[in-house]
Amino acid sequence: MPKEAIVRTIGVKKNFMLGKVPLHVLKGIDIEILKGEYISIMGPSGSGKTTLFNMIGGLDKPSEGKVYIDEVDIAQLDAYELAWLRCRKIGYIFQSFNLIPVMTALENVMLPMIFAGLTTDESREKAKTLLETVGLGQRLHHKPFELSGGQQQRVAIARALANDPAIILADEPTGNLDLKTGKEIINLLREMNKEKSVSIITATHDLKMLDVSDRVIWLRDGTIERVEDRENINIRVGEVDGEEAG
Repeated sequence: MPKEAIVRTIGVKKNFMLGKVPLHVLKGIDIEILKGEYISIMGPSGSGKTTLFNMIGGLDKPSEGKVYIDEVDIAQLDAYELAWLRCRKIGYIFQSFNLIPVMTALENVMLPMIFAGLTTDESREKAKTLLETVGLGQRLHHKPFELSGGQQQRVAIARALANDPAIILADEPTGNLDLKTGKEIINLLREMNKEKSVSIITATHDLKMLDVSDRVIWLRDGTIERVEDRENINIRVGEVDGEEAG
Protein backbone atom coordinates (compact mmCIF):
# COMPACT_ATOMS: atom_id res chain seq x y z
CA MET A 1 0.00 0.00 0.00
CA PRO A 2 1.50 3.38 -0.90
CA LYS A 3 2.44 5.59 2.02
CA GLU A 4 0.33 8.65 2.66
CA ALA A 5 1.70 12.19 2.70
CA ILE A 6 2.04 13.70 6.16
CA VAL A 7 3.12 17.13 4.82
CA ARG A 8 2.27 18.78 1.51
CA THR A 9 3.09 22.28 0.41
CA ILE A 10 1.63 23.80 -2.75
CA GLY A 11 3.13 26.96 -4.25
CA VAL A 12 4.36 28.25 -0.88
CA LYS A 13 5.77 31.76 -1.07
CA LYS A 14 6.94 33.95 1.79
CA ASN A 15 7.77 37.63 1.55
CA PHE A 16 9.12 39.88 4.27
CA MET A 17 9.27 43.65 4.14
CA LEU A 18 12.67 45.25 4.64
CA GLY A 19 11.43 48.77 5.21
CA LYS A 20 9.49 49.33 1.99
CA VAL A 21 11.36 46.70 -0.03
CA PRO A 22 9.79 43.21 -0.27
CA LEU A 23 12.22 40.36 0.33
CA HIS A 24 11.12 37.14 -1.44
CA VAL A 25 12.42 34.37 0.84
CA LEU A 26 10.38 31.46 -0.56
CA LYS A 27 9.43 31.60 -4.23
CA GLY A 28 6.95 28.77 -4.73
CA ILE A 29 7.75 25.55 -2.87
CA ASP A 30 6.00 22.28 -3.75
CA ILE A 31 6.95 19.30 -1.61
CA GLU A 32 5.36 16.10 -0.41
CA ILE A 33 6.73 14.28 2.64
CA LEU A 34 5.48 10.78 3.40
CA LYS A 35 4.58 9.28 6.76
CA GLY A 36 7.68 7.80 8.40
CA GLU A 37 10.18 9.57 6.11
CA TYR A 38 13.42 11.13 7.34
CA ILE A 39 13.93 14.30 5.32
CA SER A 40 16.78 16.80 5.46
CA ILE A 41 16.31 20.30 4.08
CA MET A 42 19.74 21.60 3.10
CA GLY A 43 21.13 24.68 1.48
CA PRO A 44 23.36 27.67 2.14
CA SER A 45 22.50 30.31 4.75
CA GLY A 46 19.73 32.52 3.44
CA SER A 47 18.32 29.83 1.15
CA GLY A 48 15.00 29.75 3.03
CA LYS A 49 15.46 26.56 5.11
CA THR A 50 14.27 27.97 8.42
CA THR A 51 11.42 29.90 6.80
CA LEU A 52 10.14 26.73 5.09
CA PHE A 53 10.59 24.86 8.36
CA ASN A 54 8.46 27.48 10.15
CA MET A 55 5.73 27.15 7.51
CA ILE A 56 5.59 23.35 7.91
CA GLY A 57 5.54 23.70 11.70
CA GLY A 58 2.67 26.16 11.71
CA LEU A 59 4.95 28.73 13.35
CA ASP A 60 4.38 31.18 10.49
CA LYS A 61 1.93 31.51 7.59
CA PRO A 62 2.85 31.67 3.91
CA SER A 63 2.27 34.88 1.94
CA GLU A 64 0.84 32.64 -0.82
CA GLY A 65 0.22 28.93 -1.26
CA LYS A 66 -0.96 26.16 1.05
CA VAL A 67 0.52 23.90 3.73
CA TYR A 68 -1.27 20.66 4.58
CA ILE A 69 -0.46 18.61 7.68
CA ASP A 70 -2.15 15.22 7.52
CA GLU A 71 -4.38 16.66 4.75
CA VAL A 72 -5.52 19.59 6.93
CA ASP A 73 -4.96 23.03 5.40
CA ILE A 74 -3.40 24.76 8.40
CA ALA A 75 -4.28 28.24 7.08
CA GLN A 76 -7.94 27.37 7.78
CA LEU A 77 -7.32 26.66 11.48
CA ASP A 78 -8.10 29.22 14.16
CA ALA A 79 -5.54 30.00 16.89
CA TYR A 80 -6.92 27.33 19.22
CA GLU A 81 -6.94 24.60 16.54
CA LEU A 82 -3.43 25.56 15.43
CA ALA A 83 -2.19 25.39 19.03
CA TRP A 84 -3.80 21.94 19.34
CA LEU A 85 -2.13 20.76 16.12
CA ARG A 86 1.28 22.03 17.24
CA CYS A 87 0.87 20.42 20.65
CA ARG A 88 -0.36 17.00 19.46
CA LYS A 89 0.92 16.45 15.94
CA ILE A 90 4.33 18.12 15.90
CA GLY A 91 7.40 17.84 18.13
CA TYR A 92 10.03 20.60 17.88
CA ILE A 93 13.79 20.40 18.43
CA PHE A 94 15.89 23.56 18.23
CA GLN A 95 19.60 24.27 17.88
CA SER A 96 19.63 26.09 21.22
CA PHE A 97 17.71 23.26 22.99
CA ASN A 98 15.09 25.74 24.37
CA LEU A 99 14.79 23.95 27.71
CA ILE A 100 13.31 25.79 30.69
CA PRO A 101 16.33 26.45 32.95
CA VAL A 102 14.52 26.27 36.32
CA MET A 103 12.98 22.88 35.52
CA THR A 104 14.58 19.46 35.76
CA ALA A 105 14.93 17.19 32.71
CA LEU A 106 11.84 15.29 33.90
CA GLU A 107 9.76 18.46 34.31
CA ASN A 108 10.83 19.78 30.89
CA VAL A 109 9.60 16.57 29.25
CA MET A 110 6.38 16.49 31.32
CA LEU A 111 5.35 20.01 30.34
CA PRO A 112 3.89 19.34 26.83
CA MET A 113 1.94 16.38 28.21
CA ILE A 114 0.40 18.50 30.96
CA PHE A 115 -0.55 21.09 28.31
CA ALA A 116 -2.15 18.25 26.34
CA GLY A 117 -4.29 17.27 29.34
CA LEU A 118 -2.48 14.27 30.85
CA THR A 119 -2.45 13.97 34.63
CA THR A 120 0.75 14.74 36.52
CA ASP A 121 1.23 11.04 37.33
CA GLU A 122 0.72 9.94 33.72
CA SER A 123 3.07 12.68 32.51
CA ARG A 124 5.75 11.76 35.05
CA GLU A 125 5.69 8.05 34.13
CA LYS A 126 5.81 8.72 30.41
CA ALA A 127 8.54 11.38 30.76
CA LYS A 128 10.64 8.95 32.80
CA THR A 129 10.26 6.26 30.10
CA LEU A 130 11.17 8.73 27.32
CA LEU A 131 14.27 9.94 29.17
CA GLU A 132 15.33 6.33 29.70
CA THR A 133 14.77 5.72 25.96
CA VAL A 134 17.17 8.56 25.07
CA GLY A 135 19.77 7.31 27.57
CA LEU A 136 19.14 9.79 30.41
CA GLY A 137 17.55 7.55 33.03
CA GLN A 138 20.22 8.67 35.51
CA ARG A 139 19.68 12.40 34.87
CA LEU A 140 15.96 12.84 35.55
CA HIS A 141 16.39 15.44 38.28
CA HIS A 142 19.21 17.44 36.73
CA LYS A 143 18.53 20.95 35.48
CA PRO A 144 19.81 22.04 32.04
CA PHE A 145 22.91 23.81 33.43
CA GLU A 146 23.94 20.51 35.06
CA LEU A 147 23.83 18.71 31.69
CA SER A 148 26.19 18.72 28.70
CA GLY A 149 25.01 20.06 25.32
CA GLY A 150 24.44 16.54 24.04
CA GLN A 151 22.44 15.62 27.15
CA GLN A 152 20.33 18.77 26.80
CA GLN A 153 19.58 17.87 23.18
CA ARG A 154 18.54 14.37 24.33
CA VAL A 155 16.12 15.99 26.79
CA ALA A 156 14.80 18.09 23.88
CA ILE A 157 14.29 14.93 21.78
CA ALA A 158 12.41 13.25 24.65
CA ARG A 159 10.28 16.40 25.02
CA ALA A 160 9.58 16.44 21.25
CA LEU A 161 8.28 12.84 21.52
CA ALA A 162 6.12 13.59 24.57
CA ASN A 163 2.74 13.65 22.82
CA ASP A 164 3.49 10.93 20.24
CA PRO A 165 3.70 13.39 17.35
CA ALA A 166 3.35 12.39 13.71
CA ILE A 167 6.17 14.81 12.80
CA ILE A 168 9.35 15.96 14.49
CA LEU A 169 10.80 19.21 13.18
CA ALA A 170 14.46 19.62 14.05
CA ASP A 171 16.09 22.98 13.26
CA GLU A 172 19.90 22.58 13.14
CA PRO A 173 19.70 19.96 15.94
CA THR A 174 23.48 19.37 15.88
CA GLY A 175 24.48 23.02 15.36
CA ASN A 176 25.73 23.57 18.92
CA LEU A 177 27.30 20.15 19.39
CA ASP A 178 30.75 18.71 18.77
CA LEU A 179 31.27 16.16 16.01
CA LYS A 180 30.94 12.99 18.10
CA THR A 181 27.91 14.23 20.06
CA GLY A 182 26.31 15.47 16.84
CA LYS A 183 26.65 12.02 15.34
CA GLU A 184 25.07 10.43 18.44
CA ILE A 185 22.10 12.82 18.20
CA ILE A 186 21.65 12.07 14.47
CA ASN A 187 21.69 8.33 15.14
CA LEU A 188 19.22 8.76 18.01
CA LEU A 189 16.83 10.71 15.75
CA ARG A 190 17.07 7.96 13.12
CA GLU A 191 16.36 5.33 15.78
CA MET A 192 13.25 7.22 16.95
CA ASN A 193 12.18 7.62 13.31
CA LYS A 194 12.38 3.85 12.75
CA GLU A 195 10.98 2.70 16.10
CA LYS A 196 8.08 5.13 16.32
CA SER A 197 7.46 5.67 12.56
CA VAL A 198 7.58 9.40 13.21
CA SER A 199 8.38 11.59 10.20
CA ILE A 200 11.51 13.65 10.86
CA ILE A 201 12.18 16.86 8.98
CA THR A 202 15.48 18.59 9.70
CA ALA A 203 16.73 21.95 8.49
CA THR A 204 20.48 21.48 8.62
CA HIS A 205 23.96 22.35 7.40
CA ASP A 206 25.32 19.10 8.83
CA LEU A 207 26.48 16.76 6.04
CA LYS A 208 26.49 13.84 8.50
CA MET A 209 22.70 14.06 8.31
CA LEU A 210 22.86 12.78 4.72
CA ASP A 211 23.77 9.30 5.92
CA VAL A 212 20.45 8.83 7.73
CA SER A 213 18.09 10.78 5.45
CA ASP A 214 15.69 9.00 3.10
CA ARG A 215 15.62 12.09 0.89
CA VAL A 216 17.36 15.44 0.85
CA ILE A 217 15.65 18.61 -0.35
CA TRP A 218 18.25 21.16 -1.50
CA LEU A 219 17.11 24.78 -1.39
CA ARG A 220 18.78 27.73 -3.07
CA ASP A 221 17.47 31.31 -3.18
CA GLY A 222 14.02 30.32 -2.01
CA THR A 223 13.45 27.59 -4.59
CA ILE A 224 14.00 23.83 -4.64
CA GLU A 225 17.25 23.21 -6.49
CA ARG A 226 16.87 19.43 -6.41
CA VAL A 227 15.51 16.53 -4.37
CA GLU A 228 17.71 13.47 -4.00
CA ASP A 229 17.08 9.98 -2.67
CA ARG A 230 19.66 8.69 -0.23
CA GLU A 231 21.12 6.14 -2.63
CA ASN A 232 21.78 8.82 -5.24
CA ILE A 233 23.72 11.14 -2.96
CA ASN A 234 27.39 10.98 -3.87
CA ILE A 235 28.91 12.83 -0.91
CA ARG A 236 30.75 10.33 1.24
CA VAL A 237 30.39 11.54 4.80
CA GLY A 238 31.23 8.45 6.85
CA GLU A 239 34.78 9.53 7.56
CA VAL A 240 34.55 13.09 8.79
CA ASP A 241 37.74 14.97 9.54
CA GLY A 242 38.82 14.56 13.12
CA GLU A 243 36.90 11.34 13.58
CA GLU A 244 38.62 8.04 14.12
CA ALA A 245 37.84 5.37 11.60
CA GLY A 246 36.48 2.10 12.88
